[in-house]
Amino acid sequence: MENIRFDFSNFHRHGTAFYDFLALRKQVFVDDLGWDIPHDENVEMDQYDTPIAQYSLVLKDGKVVGGARGMATTAIWGEHTYMLRDAYSGKLPHIPAHVMSVEIATPNVWECTRLVMSDSLTTQAERSECLTLIVDGLVEITRKRGGTELICLSSMALMRALRQLGYDVTKLGDTYRNDEDGRLYGVLRMPAEYSKARRAATQPIPFVARRPVVEQPIWKEAIA
Repeated sequence: MENIRFDFSNFHRHGTAFYDFLALRKQVFVDDLGWDIPHDENVEMDQYDTPIAQYSLVLKDGKVVGGARGMATTAIWGEHTYMLRDAYSGKLPHIPAHVMSVEIATPNVWECTRLVMSDSLTTQAERSECLTLIVDGLVEITRKRGGTELICLSSMALMRALRQLGYDVTKLGDTYRNDEDGRLYGVLRMPAEYSKARRAATQPIPFVARRPVVEQPIWKEAIA
């Protein structure tokens, strides 16, 4: 699997990946979960898919199998800001305002939305790898633009999965039961730090001083 990152200025470099991501979102959020969100028979796309959004997608054998959207909490596009701030302001009927305990609008914090993975990933190892690539891609996007923290509205099951992958995830505010899919949701927050696996892979190998090896005559080694 591989991670790709883009925005509206360069998504054309990745063929149909952006459109395929929208199609995957429609399959999961509309067809499977029954959410009442803007869509047609092929794709789901909402008011936050704008030129100020960033995307982290995962490809397997050239096909989109997962992805998510990122946006600074200072974002403004028309009458909308970002999803959780709009919910806090009462603009989104399906998300209760109390899910956010405080209004956030700072370049240090980025919101992640529409995280999704394909059902074609059937093993736990595949799904863990895909989730890691998505989130590490979001961390990369955030850090590159000066951000230090990520927030998202998600099911509580995601918090457990992210913690298992080494992300320092905590809950911000109250949870609520989604009337459309029956799941328990809440706002999660985490530092913009990479997964445990990526941190381990980039950690320098510690230098261990060793005593100099004194070469022994060949005959003595043979006897031993």
